[in-house]
Amino acid sequence: MLQIQENMNILNNLTSRFPAFSLTGIPGLEFAHAWIYIPFCCLYAIALSGNSMILLVISTQKSLHEPMYYFLSMLSATDRGLTLSTMSTTLGILWFDANEVSLDRCIVQMYFLHGFASMESGVLVSMTFDCYVAICDPLRYTTILTNSRIIQMGLLVIIRAVVLIVPLLVLLKPLSFCRMNPLSHSYCYHPDVIKLACSDTRANSICGLVALILTTGIDTPCIALSYTFIIYSVLSIASPEERYKVFSTCVSHIGAVAIFYIPMMSLSVVHRYGQSAPKVVHSMMANVYLLLPPVLDPIIYSVKTKQICKAILSFLTNK
Repeated sequence: MLQIQENMNILNNLTSRFPAFSLTGIPGLEFAHAWIYIPFCCLYAIALSGNSMILLVISTQKSLHEPMYYFLSMLSATDRGLTLSTMSTTLGILWFDANEVSLDRCIVQMYFLHGFASMESGVLVSMTFDCYVAICDPLRYTTILTNSRIIQMGLLVIIRAVVLIVPLLVLLKPLSFCRMNPLSHSYCYHPDVIKLACSDTRANSICGLVALILTTGIDTPCIALSYTFIIYSVLSIASPEERYKVFSTCVSHIGAVAIFYIPMMSLSVVHRYGQSAPKVVHSMMANVYLLLPPVLDPIIYSVKTKQICKAILSFLTNK
């Protein structure tokens, strides 16, 4: 009986219901964190200012009050959300060496991080549907993509994210965590946090798998299938010039899909199969996953979409 009590005491000393997690900056380059802070700060500034500019010109320019640009404004809003969800912890580690975070704060950050990531995936599907209708059924474009339908699609994206993410995070509260809780990234990432639990996480893993299937597992096949129909429709156009003109309307969206899904899938592979990979690889992949889309999306759409480029120039020059 005494031995059992001693074992329980040891277990209680090793685990905690109210743990603190230790976030990771750039492993092996801790001495240079103050210098690394500068480019990271610039990237966050570019992401916030670029997406804010896109939202501003779309809301103020009546010529951009069309379905394609409404979806683009949704994308910019989710990119801003992703940027803000990790900015405080990432810059805090690099400049102030503030790497400790409580479970409650971790849960709040994961709610916004995974919520906005899910929303961005849903918005990219909506934008793919917009491209599909514009190319494959142009005569019915305005009747299919009405303002009320666009609002319904936006609400569905938000509701799906909330319904899938909230149970995932609620299940974290009852878990016990080890006293030493070093995370692999500069922010709280659900698969990373689950690894540190000392209690049974089967329910969490099942819930996470269901959430993954109902987001990425549905969205990526929908995007792939839509582009299959789009490519088939474009190839049926006789004129090469017209073919190029039609397909060029989707180039920006293809770029947005690539810079969101490729880093996300790469990070998932690293978490699943890259345990032997250097810690710096985990850290860099995590930062690329959440910083690349918000930084590049406004640049891609500003360069490749003439209407957006003209609207930004007009806004900046007050013409």
